[in-house]
Amino acid sequence: MKLPSPKSPVIIQKAEKGHSRVAVIKTNPGKVLEDIQRAMEKAGIKNALKSGTTTILKDNISWHYPFPGANTTPWQLEAAILGLRSSGYDDVVCVQNKTVVTDAFKGEDLNKYTPIFKKYQIPVLFNFHEKDMKWIEYKPKSPLLVLDQIFEDGIRIPDYFVGKNIVHLPTVKCHIHTTTTGAMKNAFGGLLNTLRHYTHSWIHETLVDLLVIQKEIHPGIFAIMDGTTAGNGPGPRTMYPEVKNVILASADQVAIDAVAARLMGFDPLSIKYINLAHQAGLGCGDPREIEVIGEDISQVNWNFSVGSNAVKFAAKIFWFGPLKKIQSFFFRTPLVALFILASEIYHDYYRWLFKDRFVFKKWLKQTEWGRLFASYPAKD
Repeated sequence: MKLPSPKSPVIIQKAEKGHSRVAVIKTNPGKVLEDIQRAMEKAGIKNALKSGTTTILKDNISWHYPFPGANTTPWQLEAAILGLRSSGYDDVVCVQNKTVVTDAFKGEDLNKYTPIFKKYQIPVLFNFHEKDMKWIEYKPKSPLLVLDQIFEDGIRIPDYFVGKNIVHLPTVKCHIHTTTTGAMKNAFGGLLNTLRHYTHSWIHETLVDLLVIQKEIHPGIFAIMDGTTAGNGPGPRTMYPEVKNVILASADQVAIDAVAARLMGFDPLSIKYINLAHQAGLGCGDPREIEVIGEDISQVNWNFSVGSNAVKFAAKIFWFGPLKKIQSFFFRTPLVALFILASEIYHDYYRWLFKDRFVFKKWLKQTEWGRLFASYPAKD
């Protein structure tokens, strides 16, 4: 495989100054459902989504275990459903995906989504079940940076996504490969199949390409980001959860990621995927040009830092370092199974068993958000 040569971003549609709006709302467990719906309204949910159209809820299961800050929270999911219905969007469906390190079924159960789906009669589809949707070749109308080079035999997306609104439900957290992760990264699991690891060396360009595709296939895009407990450190799984009591919402996927990065203490335009998307006019990544409504965050800086872990160390060698040129030998052959096994052992049988489940239990007992999580019913 010839290594992709990332192209310069092509301006798709330059957003006008002040056009991008992000709602940032301070909240607490007693009124979080109302506050999320208020954030949705302030951020213009009715203008962002096409009426009379099916709306996909795309939750974020970074780890099937309920580690605080890693995954969509049950109140985030519940409030999104309530807010959509009160805004006239009654046809709502959740779509799940799987990754090499997460189990979608285990994740929706342990994170307490299943009773919410049942309570509000939300159908759940899986992009890896052929009975739910098929993967079709998609030829973007706009120029891409890398995806067409990475997948030389054609880019494939789920047919079900085409023509439907989508609402992303990420959390505020750091990421070992992209510094931060949020609305733009949330499309990664939904739109790319289990071969998405092919893209890791060009992850920033890939996220921009996915936003290009989203804008072509979805009549409406919106994001609700949970920062009630945010993830500091080497995310999206092995983090240090910090209670921050905020909710963000926006129709601009670039702007909401930029504001989240700003809250965490990073310069949004120094983060490559945000900068590239901003340059391409896919949204606004410059905090000076984003209209933040709700809280005054001008002096907020959480001083988050990505740090490092075993996964980041391995990535520096295989995806971004000396072995990058021969990565096909490791990741496009049966050898990839060894890396998947190593990741599973590290996360599920080392980190969770010996470290992170104790962090979760402490959060459950010592924080109001942990107690709210405990109050949600588990699967019958």
